[in-house]
Amino acid sequence: MRQRLAGQLAFTNFVVWGIGAAVLVFVIVGSIATISKGIYPPDVWASFIIFGLAQGSVYALIALGYTLVYGVLFMINFAHGEVFMGGMYIAFYVARAFEESGLLDANPFLALLIITIVAMVSSMVIAFLVERIAYRPLRRAPRLIPLITAIGASFFLQNAFRGLFGPSTKVYPDVDILKGNWVLFGVRILKTQVLVIVAAVVIMIGLYLLVQYTKVGRAMRAVAEDKDAAALMGINVDRVIVITFVVGAAMAGAAGVLYALLFKQVTHTVGFIPGLKAFTAAVLGGIGNIPGAMVGGLFLGIFESVGPALFFAGLNIPAPNQLKDVIAFTMLVMVLIFRPTGILGEALSEKKA
Repeated sequence: MRQRLAGQLAFTNFVVWGIGAAVLVFVIVGSIATISKGIYPPDVWASFIIFGLAQGSVYALIALGYTLVYGVLFMINFAHGEVFMGGMYIAFYVARAFEESGLLDANPFLALLIITIVAMVSSMVIAFLVERIAYRPLRRAPRLIPLITAIGASFFLQNAFRGLFGPSTKVYPDVDILKGNWVLFGVRILKTQVLVIVAAVVIMIGLYLLVQYTKVGRAMRAVAEDKDAAALMGINVDRVIVITFVVGAAMAGAAGVLYALLFKQVTHTVGFIPGLKAFTAAVLGGIGNIPGAMVGGLFLGIFESVGPALFFAGLNIPAPNQLKDVIAFTMLVMVLIFRPTGILGEALSEKKA
């Protein structure tokens, strides 16, 4: 029996490694073909990387919500994409009001700051309600039950926003001061991309300082390590869990505004794909690891931006950019198979492991 099981495992490992090797060979062959043909000039590659950094910055902010909740509760909050969507959706009406009043052009930075705060607060309220109503009663339930509940909460929020605000696509107004681009070392960089990258880096640094050097951050890390021991030390575990959800939601709300600056459009389903991409980024970096979520988001953004052109253009595939989602989720599968702990490893206590 043992020999038979060992043989099956050996065959499975052979198939898995064979698939991995095939993917690697395809990537190498496609990359060599694209580079040798000189399909894209250097400035286009640079623009791919810059767009990837901007896109990856948004993924990283959303991924922080996944990794914070996972670190404390050891669960995947699949409703987090809709928390991201909710803040962006509600902030749209503030942005439109500022456009109609002229404040968006007269004082754009104040207007954007208010829009971002509205998005963050809206996402925080949604996350607070989801945690209180959907997750807290299931705190001691088997892991599968909160996961199913999270999926249900995701669909509930999507359809609630569709019913309340309609199914039509909303378009964020343009900000005059952010139109156009700058030229740096011969590369054109959109002003919105610069703002998104800088703002995301500042927010991520702020979160890291909060978690590492404040009383709230120490409480979050203590609860993540051992909830029972933290409670014995006088930490209010329920309050810390709520704070964790709220802080992650604030990151998602800010990401929503940055996403709107890049892509302009918002619908009730806009959070689904970015949410899955952010989950991929969190797994890639090492879910439960805050720096890992940041690195994973940036890496995924660049890989998704550069990958289609690099891997597929040289193979004469008609629409390589349409395969960016294939690249992202193939990466997720490969990471789960070959390095499930992610790039920076999974930050788990021995009790959780």
